[in-house]
Amino acid sequence: MIKAILIDDEVHCVETLSMLISEYCPDVEVMERCKSAKEGLPAVKKHNPALIFLDIEMPAMNGFEFLEQFTEIPFAVIFTTSYDQYAIKAIRFSALDYLLKPIDPNELVSAI
Repeated sequence: MIKAILIDDEVHCVETLSMLISEYCPDVEVMERCKSAKEGLPAVKKHNPALIFLDIEMPAMNGFEFLEQFTEIPFAVIFTTSYDQYAIKAIRFSALDYLLKPIDPNELVSAI
C-alpha cells in the first residue's frame, strides 16, 4: 500500500482526485487531504507519506514553496495543476509526474 497525501486549495479538485484514486488506484491509501500547503507540512510529519499529490497555485504558500521547506524531499511528488507552464520547474524538483486538471484516469494510473 502506497501512503499518500493530497494537497490542493480547491475542495472539488481534492474530492475528484480522491475519488479517482479510490476507483483506479487500489494500492494507494489517502492518509490526509489538505486544503493548503501550510496544512500539508504537519500532515507530512504525521503520516510520513511515500507520495504527495501537490497543486502548484495556492494562496499563502505555493507547491514549490512547500517543497522548499524540506532540506531533502522524503517522498515522491505528482504535481496536479491547471497550468502547463510549470512543468520544467517541476522536473527540477524531481517530480514523479505532472498531471493537468482535469485529471485523466489513465494518466493517473500511469503516473502511479
